[in-house]
Amino acid sequence: MTSDIREVAREPWAAAGFDPDRLDALDVTGEGNLPSAYRVIDLATASIGAASLAASVLWEDRGGPPAHADVDRGHAAAAFLSERYYSEAGEPPAAQWAPLSGDYATADGRFVRIHANFDHHRDAALAALGMPPGPDTPREAVETAVAGFDAEQLVEEIIAQGGAASSWRTPEEWHAHPQGEAVGQTPLITVSPLGDAPLAALPRSEAPLEGVRVLDLSRVLAGPVCGRFLAAYGADVLRVSGSHLPTFEALDRDTGMGKRSCFIDLRSEDGQETLRDLVRDADVFVQAYRPGSLGARGFSAKELAAIRPGIVVVELSAYGHLGPWSGRRGFDSLVQMASGIVATETAEDGHARTRSLPAQALDHGTGYLAALGAIAGLHRRQQEGGSWHVQVALARTGKWLEDLGHVERGQQAVAPDAAPYLQQTGDITHVAPPGRVEGYTPRWSRPAPVMGEHAPTWDD
Repeated sequence: MTSDIREVAREPWAAAGFDPDRLDALDVTGEGNLPSAYRVIDLATASIGAASLAASVLWEDRGGPPAHADVDRGHAAAAFLSERYYSEAGEPPAAQWAPLSGDYATADGRFVRIHANFDHHRDAALAALGMPPGPDTPREAVETAVAGFDAEQLVEEIIAQGGAASSWRTPEEWHAHPQGEAVGQTPLITVSPLGDAPLAALPRSEAPLEGVRVLDLSRVLAGPVCGRFLAAYGADVLRVSGSHLPTFEALDRDTGMGKRSCFIDLRSEDGQETLRDLVRDADVFVQAYRPGSLGARGFSAKELAAIRPGIVVVELSAYGHLGPWSGRRGFDSLVQMASGIVATETAEDGHARTRSLPAQALDHGTGYLAALGAIAGLHRRQQEGGSWHVQVALARTGKWLEDLGHVERGQQAVAPDAAPYLQQTGDITHVAPPGRVEGYTPRWSRPAPVMGEHAPTWDD
């Protein structure tokens, strides 16, 4: 079991630039599964394990114990479902999907998945369908309207309106698509130099990432999972958002563990200068907004490296930084749909239906790969100096999952009991940080903040 997970972890580990022989210091314990025809549990265990081992390697760089990490398979499964277990004051976990989000049958016998969790995305989809905006539209009315469109026609209409949607493809159709081809030519993690900077070794520390300052400009799931992981290993993570931006509070709470949170309005010159001040003292800049949107405000990777030589810039995207869809907004559920990970089957009533992964595995997996890349950048900076650019994408994580192959009767697997992996922090119930390294068990020093409750400063 252990050697198998080490083999699964080999691709991201090598892509991040670490010595392949150091994977011998990764151990896997316990039992666990996630019911799927894909090897989702292996992706979960390998991505968490590789990121944990990277934290241990960086700590060794700083005079910590010899690098070693272990991860429990059951804990990895629970971590990939963390948003389903987060609750406060005994209340059940919040609903994960808005009423109009989901899959709809189209006139050409295919399916379209509409993302409507944000109000402006919902209204964009309704506008494309010729329907009035607002939360009161019955789902049945949307089903009827969608049935009058061909799948690709509707997706393009929704995107033109500023929304987010995807049509269903087979894996073979995705591989032949120009974007699928571009994804197939991209490394799982790209770590490339951004520019020169003096070698600035991190000092000895009591935790692997103690003293590392991280700006987390991300929303929803993958980017925030990256920041949450870094916080668990001691990083000072400041999440930056805007009070005017839509949000999904349940996810913000789950992924906010260990962080502080501030609001900055990047539409204003004062807001942009405030962020520049933060960047000047940052070590890592994580961003998961639609590609190009922060660059338009003066915060492209190259501009960030000019503001703060030695920074590690981590960029997460839906479809990758190459290809015709490189600038397209997307979410885990949409990428699953577009790339053929979603399967179709015939229900007992004779109607076709879709079947997704048992977790938002592309989001969670990409989040841990982003953390692995961030730590790889810090490791390279520790050894060589320089600024570093890390790029990961949900679609590329999906290709990794597909390349791992299928599990016979995998749908019949039973997800593990999450109870052993849950923690109580005050009135909050949450999944504990997965994995551990030699000499340190990951932990969060603070509960999830209310969004915007802190000042935009590094002073705690």
